[in-house]
Amino acid sequence: MAYVISDECISCGACASECPVSAISEGDGKYVIDAATCIDCGNCSNVCPVGAPQAE
Repeated sequence: MAYVISDECISCGACASECPVSAISEGDGKYVIDAATCIDCGNCSNVCPVGAPQAE
């Protein structure tokens, strides 16, 4: 299952730099994860200061 970023996202970009497959990009008002690319590693969730990335 891919991770998704909740509305808690503060658009800091910490998650995007930690993604080993570059599945995270800046969206409209928050970052988004491409589910087809996400490998479910959890790096994004581990570095997010507000816990926005969550396993779907």
